[in-house]
Parts: sequence; structure tokens; C-alpha cells
Amino acid sequence: MAKLPGPLEIYPLLPGTNCKECGEANCMAYATKLAEHTVKMRACTPLLLEAKYAKKLAKLEVLVRPPVREVVVGVGDKAASIGGKLVLYRHDLRYTNETSLFVDIPDTLDNEGISKRVKTIEDWTYVYIGQNLRLDGIALRGVSKDPQTFAKAAKHIAGITDWPIALCSLDPKMLSTAANTISDKRPLLYAATMDTWAEVSEIAIRHNLPLVAYAPGNLDNVATLVNTLRAVGVGDIVIDPGTASRAGLGSTIDNFTQLRRASTVNDDESLGYPIMGTPISVWANHKEGEAAYLTQWDEVLTAAAQIVRYSDIVIIHSLDMWTNLPLTFLRNNLYTDPVKPVAVEAGLKEYGNVGPDSPVMYTTNFALTFFTVESDIKQGNVDAYLVVVDTEGMSVQSAVAGRKLTAEKVAETLEEVGIADKVNHRILISPGMAARISGETEEASGWTVKVGTQDSSGIPKYLQEGKWNEE
Repeated sequence: MAKLPGPLEIYPLLPGTNCKECGEANCMAYATKLAEHTVKMRACTPLLLEAKYAKKLAKLEVLVRPPVREVVVGVGDKAASIGGKLVLYRHDLRYTNETSLFVDIPDTLDNEGISKRVKTIEDWTYVYIGQNLRLDGIALRGVSKDPQTFAKAAKHIAGITDWPIALCSLDPKMLSTAANTISDKRPLLYAATMDTWAEVSEIAIRHNLPLVAYAPGNLDNVATLVNTLRAVGVGDIVIDPGTASRAGLGSTIDNFTQLRRASTVNDDESLGYPIMGTPISVWANHKEGEAAYLTQWDEVLTAAAQIVRYSDIVIIHSLDMWTNLPLTFLRNNLYTDPVKPVAVEAGLKEYGNVGPDSPVMYTTNFALTFFTVESDIKQGNVDAYLVVVDTEGMSVQSAVAGRKLTAEKVAETLEEVGIADKVNHRILISPGMAARISGETEEASGWTVKVGTQDSSGIPKYLQEGKWNEE
């Protein structure tokens, strides 16, 4: 693994004023978080804005630069940040900047067709343990082979959405025409090849745009192309080593792995750039009359393999829920911090028209537990209070076993949220998995504890039948 700087290496390059503008208590606290890559360097505004710190800033930028450079596609809040990777293995630290999923739009569609597909891409979403799983960008494909048609489609897309755009064509003239039209949107140019690098790199440099280096199937050519683009002054580069489907998928994944290993383990700066996968390429093998879902399945398998093996951005075609849901699930789970459980904020939650006679339950702040319980309460259409206890993101059973969920902790939380002032009873419904601490909880809190269902799916029936209030 490439050596990452520690706080003591970073601290001397900070202003040292402890101004707190970064949101931390002092410069050392900020240095610690910067070393952990949990804050951005731009949070230190004096460092960025005051000329007297220019030399420190230049040194710090080199010191904290991740092995895989970060490249931004698009502008504003919807911009896609790709790359910025720190480690080869997730358990070494964590994965950062989750893989961006871009969906294609052919430039041969009319404006109405383009608008409809853009809206479908933007509206695709699914709520998963409190997070909105979404797609990330639009890849405009130059199917028409006509520069004006391509530029017109690019202009139309840029006018109706603020999502990041990739301009996809191997024809420099088409890229140039479209880039002239929407350069202010900072699109990603796809792509420069061994034959077109001179023309396409000039476009990227002129407009200060990120550029894909495309050299399929040959890592020596990839390295040569990237070094050439670096030498002529292209700043933001994305690498596409080619995507082969079915029989060739193994070699594709091997190439991706070698590229990421070169940057994160061997510290090869020349290959320290984001990697692009193009699962959409499986559609080139789609045969007329063949069921579309077979090719969609190929695309899902290819995309999943590339997400797991270091793709920073992938371009896909399908917009069906059954194809993209597993990909967004996979991405979401892969990019969670392995040493930091996914947790929600502790406190008091209210559902329905609660009043002084409403039942009071408690659970832990592990996100999956909380959102499952919340969903069951809402599905049951019952009025209830839910006290969320801070167990450092552990589930009920794990928190009880690990002494993160104790009678004293429950009693303290009841006091902190002030639930006693909201109801005229003192009955607390315990999760079934926390039954063994129910007696202790009664003693610590002064509340009568009723043990609820083992599984949260039984909550609606339990509450509707009024079992919690039985003598």
C-alpha cells in the first residue's frame, strides 16, 4: 500500500492559527481528519485564500494527493467526483468516491426523446436504509456520426439538466463541436486514442476538460497514451483499458486490477488515474431477435465485476429497475466504511398522530435496524413513539451482547428525550432481542417494560391488538 501521510506530517503545512473555519477545534484536529481523508483540503479557507500560505498549500497538495487522482466531471452540486482512491483493499482503510453510474443517450433521438430519457435517468431512485440510491450522469453517444447533430443533442441536454455529461465519440471533430457548445458544463471527453491523441488533447487543454485515454486490451499502450497526454499538458485524465464481455471479461478485470495495483501498491504516479468501465459494450454483441433481457443480464454481470474491481465510472444502457437495483446495492455496500457501522441519529421519533396514550418503543441506531422498524410501524399505520438509543451503530442483539445496549443506557436516553412529559403512562416496549435486560431496565428507568416481538414485522399486529397495554 502506498504510504499515506500522518497528522504530524500535515500539521506543519497548515496555518496553525486554530481559527476553526474548517469546523474543527484546532489545526491538529483538522490535520488528523485530513490524514484520514474524512475532510477536504478546501475546508481550510485561509490556506486556500491567503497568499502567504501559497508555498504551504503547494506542498500540502502533493503530500495529501491520493494515489489515484480525483477527477471532477460536471459543475455544481450534481458534479461527479471520480477517482480519489487511497487503497487497493477496502479493509486497509476505506473506499472513497463511489463508482459513478452514467447512462447513455444516443444523439439520434429527437429533442422529445432525449428529454424523456433524461427525465427517466434523473427520476430513477430507490430508498435503501434511509439513503436514496441514484444514478449519476449522462453519456451522450455520437451514433449519428455527424458533428452538428452531436453538438445539438449536447446543447439540448445541457439546457434541461444540471447532471454531469460525458461526450462519447472517437471522432475528434464531433468532440470539438460539442465541447465548443457545452464547455461551461465541464463534460468528460471520450476519448483520445493512440491515433487521435494530438487532436483530442488539444480540445481538452483548450477548454480545460477531463479526458479519457482509450487503449483497449494493452496496458503498455495505456501507459504510453497516458504519459503522452500528461506530457502535452492534459491535467485530468481517466483511463479506459477496454471492456470485453463473456469470454473476455476475465482479462478485462485483470487489466483493471493491474492498473489499480500499480497506483496504490507500486506507487506508479503515471497510472494513478480513475478507471472507466463500459459495460454498455456488451450490446455490440446483441443479436437481432435475441431477447433483450439476456444482454441486459450480461451488462449487469459486467458492471458488477467492474464495480468490485476498481472502476471509478461505468457507462451502462439499461434503465430497468431489476438491472440497476443490484448495481446500486452493490456499490452502496462496497463504499461504506468497514470500521464505521451505518448509523442514524439517536433521539425520539414520532409516527402518526401521537398523543399521551400512544405506545412507546425503543430500538438501536443501527441504520438497517432502525429503518426496518420504521417501515413496519408505517406499514401498520399505527401511532407510536420510538426512542432510538445510541449503540454506536450496532444492531439490538449485537449491542446487548457487546454491552452497548444496557439498562442504564436505555434509562438515560428516556430521560434525555423527555418522553415522560409526552405520555401519561410508563410502559416501554422492548425489542424481543433485548428481553434479557428488561428486568434491569425496569429497575434503572422506573418504567414497566413489555417485551415486544422478536421480529419487527410483528410490530403492527402487536400494537393494533393493544397487547402492550394489557395488565
